[in-house]
Amino acid sequence: MSAASPFDPRLAAISPDELSGRVILVTGASQGIGRAVAQSCAEHGATVLLLGRNVRALEDVHARISSRCGAERATIIEFDLENALARDYDNLFAAIEARYQHLDGLLHNAGLLGQLAPIEHYDVPTWCRVLQVNLTSAFVLTQILLPLLKRSADASIVFTASGVGRSGRAYWGAYAVAKHALEGLNEVLSEELSGITQIRVNSLNPGAVRTTMRRQAYPAEDASRLATPESITRPYIALLGPASRGISGGRFDAQ
Repeated sequence: MSAASPFDPRLAAISPDELSGRVILVTGASQGIGRAVAQSCAEHGATVLLLGRNVRALEDVHARISSRCGAERATIIEFDLENALARDYDNLFAAIEARYQHLDGLLHNAGLLGQLAPIEHYDVPTWCRVLQVNLTSAFVLTQILLPLLKRSADASIVFTASGVGRSGRAYWGAYAVAKHALEGLNEVLSEELSGITQIRVNSLNPGAVRTTMRRQAYPAEDASRLATPESITRPYIALLGPASRGISGGRFDAQ
């Protein structure tokens, strides 16, 4: 008998209602990859919690989901991951619990590039901001929402990774360090939850995608040659839904 093929979320079979009945929270849902994945989640049957700090942009995403899937399929959560206090996280938990009682998926997608500079000259306050948004807030949000994820029969946590978080690159500073740490959080959390919960944990590197952050990092790049956020949502759906059941601690690529 031949060995089973390794799981690849890019090739996983996805049904039109893959996420039917699931409640999924997406951070950084106002633009780019977060926006595209949130819309795709709703189109695949999920109720999506749109978390971000730009309310006007979130309202636009909500309107798009409402027109295609119904207003009940999306909820806006105004939340500032850079400046949120403990009480803000507690209030977030209480609001989700009161309305939905549980959570089936959590996509950590919000990110802050910071500056591209050598460590020797990296601005310290910027370093702290980048680690807060890209790493610490992901840890705190996961910790506060774990009780809701444990109530799901098939929950998934996905961290949006980066190539510079898997192989360090000069001048990427706090962003690269935070993404390396997210891979560590992915592995530690996966080990801790394995065998005692129904929660799986994985990371997904989207690769080069036509986003505002990518343009900030590579201003001279021809963006027309890059994948669009909408073109890479499939592996996110696979990791957030039943297609990846039993898969945890993995590091995957979207392209």
